[in-house]
Amino acid sequence: MVEANHMNSEEKCCTINSERKSHHSPEVKKNLTSRLNRIEGQIRGIKGLIEKDTYCDDVITQIAAAQSALNSVSKILLEGHLKHCIVERVQAGDEEVVDELLTTIKRLMK
Repeated sequence: MVEANHMNSEEKCCTINSERKSHHSPEVKKNLTSRLNRIEGQIRGIKGLIEKDTYCDDVITQIAAAQSALNSVSKILLEGHLKHCIVERVQAGDEEVVDELLTTIKRLMK
């Protein structure tokens, strides 16, 4: 699997005409998409467990696994964001991006 630290210099965030976009390599996009597809399957599985009246603790265990998988996707995106988007914007003199980053981290830690 491709982790965030395998991102190359083509992967960066930029602002073009006031539109913020992230640029990930096809390899990273494929990795993230694959992870999200598995998570989507996990969520459908959890729904099925509830429909089958599966024991609550077993359902909660599956929910925890799905949350962990989502956290892994977030970590990959956050690492790339820090290494590229944040660094580029700070180097360009945009120090407001630090406050944006803190807000993002707070959101992830809820």
